[in-house]
Amino acid sequence: MQLFPVVPENFKMDGGACFGVVPKAIWSKHVPCDENNMVNLSSRCLLADTGDRRILIDTGLGNKQSEKYYSFYYLFDRIGLEKAIEKIGYSPNDITDVILTHLHFDHVGGAVKYAEDGVSPQAVFPNATYYCSKAQWDTANNPNPREKASYFPENYMSLFEEGRLEFIYEDTAFCKGVDLEIKNGHTLGQMIPIISWKGKKVVFTADFIASVMNIPLAYVPSFDIDPVKSMQEKEEFLNRAYEQQYILFFEHDYYNECVLLEKTEKGIRGGNPFALNQV
Repeated sequence: MQLFPVVPENFKMDGGACFGVVPKAIWSKHVPCDENNMVNLSSRCLLADTGDRRILIDTGLGNKQSEKYYSFYYLFDRIGLEKAIEKIGYSPNDITDVILTHLHFDHVGGAVKYAEDGVSPQAVFPNATYYCSKAQWDTANNPNPREKASYFPENYMSLFEEGRLEFIYEDTAFCKGVDLEIKNGHTLGQMIPIISWKGKKVVFTADFIASVMNIPLAYVPSFDIDPVKSMQEKEEFLNRAYEQQYILFFEHDYYNECVLLEKTEKGIRGGNPFALNQV
């Protein structure tokens, strides 16, 4: 098993939304923000090469929305998913599986692109099967008012219509070395991949724990549909992850790629950050 971070772009979002009820006076001591209260985030996807399969986890924001729309997120270091894949020595044709942790625009936008006519949807990975949870699919197609603005059917509907999209119904062993756990606090049916690698477990945390600063229980983003559920899921997971020394791999933490957990007098926290290639 080989693991490769893949970064198609970085972007910005409101810091208050990222840390929920935690005051700016506290979180801004640890995460810098600009004059508009915006903090840097990453679209850090992950490619797992098992030898038989090349599994991509999440796909970033893509390029199908208007530039005006993307301007709200202040995209920077934007090279696009296909170039980011090529940068690590692979082709989009090499990808056999795409795990979509959930269908919010910043996780699934790069799964589909428009053909040269600028209208026809086209799978970015022509040889891949795509996966999301059935609960998330149902939510995306009948969204609650809180999440409605996060779903764009052009990001995923053509995958379903072409028979490329398969559903996951419960916690499962996806393939040898890759397990999927379903979490429901951020959104119904978010899938969290846990990968066996070099004798360790690497957890792709997606929006379950978006950054090191989201590890403390109270640091729940305002985007989560059920903050109390998020805290309960996080508490169970953090205790297990600490005991078993999971490596947390962050999709959205611009400054920190990975951490191990440690116990402090304030509870479980992230230790010194490191990159996967340092393991």
